[in-house]
Amino acid sequence: MAKPATTTLLVAVVAFFFFLVSASLSVASNADAPFIVAHKKASLNRLKSGAERVSISIDIYNQGSSTAYDVNLVDNNWPQDIFEIVSGNTSNSWERLDAGGLLSHTFELEGKVKGMFYGSPAVITFRIPTKDALQEAYSTPILPLDILAEKTPEKSFEWAKRLLAKYGSLVSVISIVVLFVYVISTPSKSSAAKASKKKR
Repeated sequence: MAKPATTTLLVAVVAFFFFLVSASLSVASNADAPFIVAHKKASLNRLKSGAERVSISIDIYNQGSSTAYDVNLVDNNWPQDIFEIVSGNTSNSWERLDAGGLLSHTFELEGKVKGMFYGSPAVITFRIPTKDALQEAYSTPILPLDILAEKTPEKSFEWAKRLLAKYGSLVSVISIVVLFVYVISTPSKSSAAKASKKKR
């Protein structure tokens, strides 16, 4: 009865050992590969005409140890009934992205419809020499965009806030210096009382 249990345990240990070896070989083969990280940013800019522009910038980093080839960026999740392309393209391609390298792409849209918009990540595809299949990566998503939102009118104390934020530290330093000079130059009440007693 002890022999089958020992044999089963031995088979389990050998199988686990082979699993560890194959996993470490897989990690070693992937260690010499590109690792793509993409950061997508969007900013709103209200024009004097009342139109609102959306500026998109996408930075693609290769944090891996080898070059990525045939790098393609596609960010076409901007519906044409909501946005109109003003400058640039929603896609771009590059021949290569070296290890430790950076690629950047920007384009600008104009919002046509008022409301919240939830964007999707951009898709980056690339090739590596050791694999036939096309590799895929995604950018970070953007925060929701409130297109053509009503701007609340500035309150009367907003100018005071801005002034305080801009000159607050300077005002506090000047007031401390003035207070210090006042304390030093003004005689105290006890010394004034002593001086009046001496006069009598």
